Amino acid sequence: MNLTLLTASGAAAGGMGGMLMMIVYIVVIFGAMYFFAIRPQKKEQKRMAALLSTMEVGDTVVTSSGFYGTIIAVSEEDCIVEFGNNRNCRIPMRKSAIVEIEKASDGVSEAPAAEKK
Repeated sequence: MNLTLLTASGAAAGGMGGMLMMIVYIVVIFGAMYFFAIRPQKKEQKRMAALLSTMEVGDTVVTSSGFYGTIIAVSEEDCIVEFGNNRNCRIPMRKSAIVEIEKASDGVSEAPAAEKK
């Protein structure tokens, strides 16, 4: 009788150890998902929010559809972007549609010496 009692308690202890290891694996998998997926995405969202908050008139932008343009007006959530050289293509759009911004002061460079003559 004591032999059957010892066997039953040993099996129960082995089942608890297996459950504990499964919980540890699940925690490790969720931790890895956080560091490889969620954390970088939040960092990118913060970077884009900071980039869009520094947007000014005259900056050159690239939209999510791949168009290059110049900002001519900025409001709370929208901006007006001018595309092309003809000055007739002005499109209002959401700030969230802008992917890249090049500051007007960064892109200004002097002309080469041969063109100055």
